[in-house]
Amino acid sequence: MRVFQKNSNIFNLLSEGVSEGIIVVNTKQEIVATNSSAEEMFGYKKDELLGKPLDTLIPKRYHKNHDRHVDEFIKKSQKRQMGHGRDINGIRKNGEEFPVEAGLNPFEIYGSTYVMALVIDITERKIKERELSHWARIFDESLNEIYVFDVKSLRFENVNQEAQRNLGYSMAELKTMTPLDIKPEFNRPKFGKLIAPLLKGKKTKIKFETTHSRKDGTLYPVEVHLQVSSLLDNYVFVAMILDITERKNYTEKLEKTVQERTKRLTEALAKERELNELKTRFLSLVSHEFKTPLSSILTSITLLAKYTQGDQQDKRDKHVTTIRNKVKYLDAILNDFLSVERLDSGKVNYKIEEFPLSKLVNEVVYDANMLLKAGQKIRYPENVDDMVINFDEKTLELVLSNLIHNAIKYSPEDSTIDISVKNYADNIQLQVIDKGIGIPKKDQMHIFDRYFRAENALLTQGTGIGLNIAKQHLENLGATLEFSSEENKGSTFIVRIPQEQTT
Repeated sequence: MRVFQKNSNIFNLLSEGVSEGIIVVNTKQEIVATNSSAEEMFGYKKDELLGKPLDTLIPKRYHKNHDRHVDEFIKKSQKRQMGHGRDINGIRKNGEEFPVEAGLNPFEIYGSTYVMALVIDITERKIKERELSHWARIFDESLNEIYVFDVKSLRFENVNQEAQRNLGYSMAELKTMTPLDIKPEFNRPKFGKLIAPLLKGKKTKIKFETTHSRKDGTLYPVEVHLQVSSLLDNYVFVAMILDITERKNYTEKLEKTVQERTKRLTEALAKERELNELKTRFLSLVSHEFKTPLSSILTSITLLAKYTQGDQQDKRDKHVTTIRNKVKYLDAILNDFLSVERLDSGKVNYKIEEFPLSKLVNEVVYDANMLLKAGQKIRYPENVDDMVINFDEKTLELVLSNLIHNAIKYSPEDSTIDISVKNYADNIQLQVIDKGIGIPKKDQMHIFDRYFRAENALLTQGTGIGLNIAKQHLENLGATLEFSSEENKGSTFIVRIPQEQTT
């Protein structure tokens, strides 16, 4: 203590020129000298620390171990810089703790041993270290992939944990790689063109979508945010990568849903247009089909009133027959409309029972004979007298009547309508064959559509619902209705009834 007091001028001269704090202690760990930087650092006035124990500047929780460490240090008399690898704290006069770094230097003077500590307040450094540690933790723990690579060589310098996990490469492997090794869509020229605006300063950041390739060869879509940053004296690229697999899947699913709903909406609109057209066609049909027979009935009734004489009975009979036929025709149309309504509402009740096929054919042909044109005839099928069928009799009568009436209607005078029955192992076929006007090829695909009428049949009386009704009834019972036709040569309609419904 006295030594330093005797030589205080020399110590002050030397120590005051140093910005770091200087504290000198003797072997008893008493402070024998300080400079103004140390006093200011710890919050003491000039010479206020002299004679105080070194523990005054150390938090109490470190006192026990610190005394032992200093004693061992003095015995070894080796220079040592403290603070590297572990935290050392000092305490100011006001009780505030702060981090320090202290370099220790033992020396002897006038036969006494002393230790000089060069103390640095590293509060700012620790703050920056914590900030760097915080950002490093954010970098490494980010759920997004982050890559740092050199602007010239493109070699990866750092890659966070998420990127390593998703790619399947270790940090050691990635340091030998470049972005081109994980971006199969890019080669060096293409990638160079992409990053050129960043290198030339024309852009501060670029964003693009591409594909990454994992170590196992699997691919996944990514969105890349790329910019240039400085690292020490070098420039590097920093890439923030978003794995957009879920976004892509959602987008594709959404697009598919939109397409499906657009398709359904388009179909619904088309169906609505079709229904509107059917409605218009139906109203026109009803107007025409009812007006014509009603006009005939009205005319016949008017004429009947004029034929009052007994010798005019033939004329009366003729008009009565006309009225009867027209009424029957209107009744048939109404029955067709009612049948359509029952089919659409699902209120049709079928009765499956056994009946002789010959009986049904005879009744249908008998009624059809009254509709024949001049010279027309119906050729009766062979081999049906002993055939018994298990089916809904009224449905088959409706179908066969419709087919034979159409054959008569669309065939010329002096022509023959053939009815044939074929008994196969798996089904029974009824065919109605005519040599009439046939169906144009372009209309054949619509022939079973409700209210549809072929172009060459528009001038012939008809509703366009008979074939539609027949086909629906048959299909409801597991049977089918098909046809073949050639314009101006005739048509063949075939009814197929499965054998399991026959005996």
